[in-house]
Amino acid sequence: MPDLPASGPPDLFAAPAEYPPRSVWRRDCTACGACCAAPDIAALNKPLRVPCVNLGAGCLCVVYEARPAVCRSYQPDWVCAEVAPLPTLDLRAARFLEIYGL
Repeated sequence: MPDLPASGPPDLFAAPAEYPPRSVWRRDCTACGACCAAPDIAALNKPLRVPCVNLGAGCLCVVYEARPAVCRSYQPDWVCAEVAPLPTLDLRAARFLEIYGL
């Protein structure tokens, strides 16, 4: 799927030029846990590099059905495809932070 025209919304799965292209078939959450472990989330008082208290076994949210609005509004993007293949949550979170320069 090509990027949308400049007048439309950007394709969140189009990686920057310095990264390999991402699959047009994989556009969902990969359940890698990086977005729940790496960034700081002020609305949840979650500090940088600290996993969310709701991140359970298998990197799944234990309150998924009642997750906070900040989590519901998160949109998977090319970063998910970049970090998901890494074998551990620590490596995925570290790569997530590296991508964002944190």
